[in-house]
Amino acid sequence: MPRKPGKSLTNPVLLKPVDKTDGIVQVIVETPKGSRNKFAFDEKQNIFTVKKVLPAGMAFPYDFGFLPRTLAPDGDPIDVLLLMDEPAFPGIAVRARLIGIIEGEQTDGKKTNRNDRLLAVAEMNHEYAYIKRLSDLPKKFLRELEEFFVNYHRLEGKKYKLLGCKQVDAAMRMIQKARRAA
Repeated sequence: MPRKPGKSLTNPVLLKPVDKTDGIVQVIVETPKGSRNKFAFDEKQNIFTVKKVLPAGMAFPYDFGFLPRTLAPDGDPIDVLLLMDEPAFPGIAVRARLIGIIEGEQTDGKKTNRNDRLLAVAEMNHEYAYIKRLSDLPKKFLRELEEFFVNYHRLEGKKYKLLGCKQVDAAMRMIQKARRAA
């Protein structure tokens, strides 16, 4: 049956963020792994749009998305770095196991803001199935991720500083605070 004109898909920002029965989070993918295009959900149009394009030779190392019904200090839903076998597509909801939080701050001119990212593992995957907590990740993984964020922000004229990585309990506190703010 054809859809009525003027109707769009459900706004993913309004979806349920956490399954209380098993602690699984629902991540909405914005930018797939390997993409030079950075996508973002445009709430006014109810669609995903291209926000920017990374320079040649630079691509997103993992899928990036957000946790619905949350509001981070930067005014957007909480960012999530999602580990999964294959890149997803913008707008796809992925159930994932939260493993921690990467705390960081970015400086744009004289203004410094927190820019933390949750770290999660897709529930259905093979390559990252053994990762149950942040400490299961190789130290090199976090160093390379920090370098990506430093270079990514530098290209925008900003500075990025990794403050540290914390376990699931700190991530859950951030989610609770961001849900109250939404």
